[in-house]
Amino acid sequence: MSDIIKLLPDNIANQIAAGEVIQRPASVVKELLENSIDAGAKNIQLIIKDAGRALIQVVDDGCGMSETDARMCFERHATSKIKKIDDLFSLYTFGFRGEAMASIAAVAQVEMKTKLHEQEVGTLLIVEGSKVIQQEPVATNAGTSISVRHLFYNVPARRNFLKSNQIETKHILDEFIHVALANPSVFFSLHHNGSEIYHLKSSNIRQRIVNVFGKNYNEKLVPIEEITDYVSVRGFIGKPELSKKTRGEQFFFVNNRFIKNNFLNHAISKAYDGMIADKNFPFYCLFIDIEPSAIDINVHPTKQEIKFEDEKAIYLLLNAAAKHGLSQYSVMPTIDFEHEATFNLLVDERVYNEQPFKVVQSKLNSDSNVRGSYHSPFDKDIPLTQQKSVSTGTNFDDWKKLYDIDEQTEEKTLTIKSKMDLLALENENDISSNPFKNERFEPIQLHERYILTQIKSGLILIDQHKAHQRILFEKYLRNFASQPSSTQQTLFPKSLEFNNSDAELLKEMLSDLRLLGFDIDFFGGTTFVVHGMPSDLRDENETHLIEKLLDDYKNGAKTEEFDKRKNVAKSLAYQTAIKSGKPLDKNTMQQLIDELFACEQPMINPVGMATFVQYSFDEIERKFGN
Repeated sequence: MSDIIKLLPDNIANQIAAGEVIQRPASVVKELLENSIDAGAKNIQLIIKDAGRALIQVVDDGCGMSETDARMCFERHATSKIKKIDDLFSLYTFGFRGEAMASIAAVAQVEMKTKLHEQEVGTLLIVEGSKVIQQEPVATNAGTSISVRHLFYNVPARRNFLKSNQIETKHILDEFIHVALANPSVFFSLHHNGSEIYHLKSSNIRQRIVNVFGKNYNEKLVPIEEITDYVSVRGFIGKPELSKKTRGEQFFFVNNRFIKNNFLNHAISKAYDGMIADKNFPFYCLFIDIEPSAIDINVHPTKQEIKFEDEKAIYLLLNAAAKHGLSQYSVMPTIDFEHEATFNLLVDERVYNEQPFKVVQSKLNSDSNVRGSYHSPFDKDIPLTQQKSVSTGTNFDDWKKLYDIDEQTEEKTLTIKSKMDLLALENENDISSNPFKNERFEPIQLHERYILTQIKSGLILIDQHKAHQRILFEKYLRNFASQPSSTQQTLFPKSLEFNNSDAELLKEMLSDLRLLGFDIDFFGGTTFVVHGMPSDLRDENETHLIEKLLDDYKNGAKTEEFDKRKNVAKSLAYQTAIKSGKPLDKNTMQQLIDELFACEQPMINPVGMATFVQYSFDEIERKFGN
């Protein structure tokens, strides 16, 4: 029998390695930026076209490479970072495996120009699919410029699995921000399709955070620093008001390397107990400095997961440092709050002078969103004396109507089938009539949260918040399809400022937002002007509403199943739906019922949670032992 085990050709081996190291354009960005940092660069430019599909270029003023090193860097396991096994446990550089450049060249068309500072002529190298196409001397600046074109051009299946440009751009921005935050002393710029998104001058950590996320962060950062013989922690956490309902602004850096660690994340979140709302996430940008021998970074190709020698000790230190920082901030809360209120109201004197009442009212509206914890009327721990009674006062007559049903009324009342084909409602007398309009019964609101109405076979209890979410969600989808929503023009235009990343996303969303009734124009830089809002929105804070749309859009874009318009419709429906705890009059309740059961999928809200529950007479009788 002949031998069947063969050594893989280099180009195939490199493509296999690329599958782990280079997963999308953002992976290329990460590897190239980290190489520039390792090369000692003080100025780094990132240029992107078509979300990295057409071009990813990184230009730096680092040490550069000789002709031999330029050729060697595209070989597998070729690295300048380690020479012996012990070097793995004393690494401070980002790269060390020697796989990145070989993996990139295996699945893209790569052009590299590089020159040592002390030399007059540099080297040009062109590699396609692991094959060197051209190598020659070239006049170029000191440092290195690498252009990666047509990523996955020779692996069509991988290219087809890339997401939309918006999603891939978001991943690229994330990687860029990680490296920029970790290296504030380095100048960074980012250009996408000819537009400069970021221009980050050399600065300290606090200034870099503000330049990346916006000026409003400056007054809301709490510095922390704890130093021990084993590990030290430094950086900034956000004041409670900087917390958000979505993840994305939590950054851990271990020896300046960005990592993800849910255990350590819990240490910070735990410090905010009682200070931020449930399911909110605080902002933090923290740097953990520790001896390389106490960690293992060689556990995942992306190097974003590492193992600690004593993770519990670091957890305790992080938690204590966060608590200490927050306690120092809260020593004089009155001074801080007054200062920030003044800053928020006067941040744009032109807007304030034009519409002082609207600015102040906007601030009041944002403050009034803070509510106490809601207790379900069915909570067993709450004494009955504290629960609202639905059978007192004028509601008594409605309850009497509910249970006083004669045979004639029963015959005219329609049956709702508790299946997904709910819309197949029957009406013997008039099939187009509303099945819930009954001359002898009106809907009743329970605990300002549920709506009770009757059907032929029993009762239906509707969750007013979830039901309205479904109604609005389908309405917004219709706006996108063929029925643009009307706009209510504001008395005075309002200018809004965003960070660079959010400004780019908002520009992409403008056409869709206009279909929903938003009248927003891009003013230039990172400024937008709001001229109008959807006419059916009342008392909505423009800034908070759009910021939440952006947050939900960014987090939705990270999921595998992402539909841009559905994501926007879902987010807006959640924010503007009737809230639990809001009293409703009978006309509003009846209208909500009518609109819910005119929906295509009335049984569930946009994320699949039930909008109502049905109780048959049989079920009710069993409760009473009948």
